[in-house]
Amino acid sequence: MFTTSNLWNKDGLMGKDGLWDRIAVLISGLCLVHCISTMVFVALLSSAAGALLDPIVHEIGIGVAIALGLFTLGRGVLDHGFIMPAAIGGLGLGIMAGAITIGHQGDHGGMEILFTMVGVGILALGHDLNYRATH
Repeated sequence: MFTTSNLWNKDGLMGKDGLWDRIAVLISGLCLVHCISTMVFVALLSSAAGALLDPIVHEIGIGVAIALGLFTLGRGVLDHGFIMPAAIGGLGLGIMAGAITIGHQGDHGGMEILFTMVGVGILALGHDLNYRATH
């Protein structure tokens, strides 16, 4: 039977198998694919790529990244006691959130993509460190 205590129990659904850190790294990779594909689509078909540049896509994405980061990295600190993975992941999330404020207009679109990709890479490193500290 599923209960909320099973969710946080080390032997329950969120045990030390690192599933959530692996999912977070996969999502980070998908974010990088999104950034690169957006650049390619904009270069090839600027009118068709407008949907990928919609700010709501990025706002929802950073919301999911923050929620998943808080859950997995916070859970890691409780499991292994090391704060470094959470600090590095938080830095990556901060860079990603800051990149959203740059916007796509004018010459700033490339900088937004650059900062987002750097933030995603740092966040993925935080999840990898979290996974390694747990295992």
